[in-house]
Parts: sequence; structure tokens; C-alpha cells
Amino acid sequence: MDKLVNEFTVNRPIDEAWAVLTDVERIAPCMPGAQLDEVQGDVYRGVVKVKVGAIATAFKGQATFVERDDAAHRAVLKGEGRDTGGKGNADALITATLEQVDSATTKCVVETDLKVTGRVAQFGRGVMGDISKKLMAQFATNLNTMLDDQPAGTTSDETSPTASATTGNDVRSSADGAATAATAATAATTEAPATMGAPTAPVVRRIEGPAAEPIELSGIAGPAILKRAVPLFGGLALLLLLLRRLRK
Repeated sequence: MDKLVNEFTVNRPIDEAWAVLTDVERIAPCMPGAQLDEVQGDVYRGVVKVKVGAIATAFKGQATFVERDDAAHRAVLKGEGRDTGGKGNADALITATLEQVDSATTKCVVETDLKVTGRVAQFGRGVMGDISKKLMAQFATNLNTMLDDQPAGTTSDETSPTASATTGNDVRSSADGAATAATAATAATTEAPATMGAPTAPVVRRIEGPAAEPIELSGIAGPAILKRAVPLFGGLALLLLLLRRLRK
């Protein structure tokens, strides 16, 4: 398992930065290659698309909050994904801690315990570290651009992507919520008394948004990837040379 440490700054006071960074639905579009597909309770499901030249793959998985300390501004998320081609998977434990720099700026330190298998694992810790550093920098740029385009103090309800619940009940106000709850309670009592008290699964909300473009790793860590590829090309050249000598 590799441990990666990155940090970036957010152009917001610490409390506001915390509210933004713990709103997965709001910040997901800022992460290159990431696409949030649905939310069920505290579980966020989506896909991360990766491309190296002509080779494209995608990791489909989910993330959940393991810990969340609002007072200390510290959160721990567990993420797990599987290559949709069945050639590897990735597991990550991500710890994010916020530190106030000044009244308008917050630093976020992200520690990631990462375990990967399959094709992505061949790049090794050095390349993965370089990629994560550049992706985090790009994420921070996208995040601050998004925040700069919005007034300070904007709430997540005003900026989160449009989502649709599979049940069709999306309560937006306390008055509507009370009416909806009363109607639902009456229906449950009159139509399905046998199910009263039975646990119900959290609502699954589909996230409607544009498809994410794949991360082009050769553009992000091209020299590092080429450096890893040199021994492979050298080995192939040596193999071809030996084959030619055997044929003579």
C-alpha cells in the first residue's frame, strides 16, 4: 500500500471551505475524470475514467465517509473501485484535514493510503505520486475557479447538480416536507399496514450531469510513464536481437 500526501489551498474561510469540501455532490465535477452517478444515503457511486494514449479504462466504484469531525475540520473517506474491464481494482483511505491560513484562505492536507492492482499498478509509487500531485493541483484550480464564480456564502443547495430521486419525492421546503410526510404516513397506514416499522433503504438519487472526459495520463505524467516504458522497449529490442541470431 502506498501513502500519498498532497495539499492545496481554497479561497474561502475555513468553515465555508469545510462545507464545500464535504459536499461530494458539489465538488465531484472539479475532479478530472470523475463522474458522480448516484447517491444513496452516505454512499456516493460513480466512475473515474483514465486514458493512456490509445488505451482507455474506467474505475467504477463508491466512496463513503468513515469519519467526519466538523469541529476539528477532519474527514476520512473510504473509496473502492474496480476496472470495468476486469483487469484490476483500487482501494483508498483518504484523510483530509483543513488548516486556516488567514481569514479568507484555507489549506487542505490530503493523505491517501492507496492500494492498486492490475494495469495501473505497473506505474509504481513514483508515477502514482506524480500523477496524484498534478491531479490534486488541477482539482484545486477547478475548485477555486468554481468558487470565484460564485458569491461568498453560497449554500450547497443553490449550487449542487440537479438530482432525481427514484421515489420521486424531493422535499425542498419545511412546509412541503410536512405535507409530504403526512400524506406518506396516511398512505402507509391505509394501504400497507404490514410494512409498518420495517426498515427502509435510503433513497437512491440519480445525478444528472455531463459525462466526464477521461484523464489523459500521458499528458499529466508523460515523462514518468515513458521512463517506466524504456526498460520494456529495451527488453523487446534485446529479445528481437536474440531471435535474429537464433535464426542465422
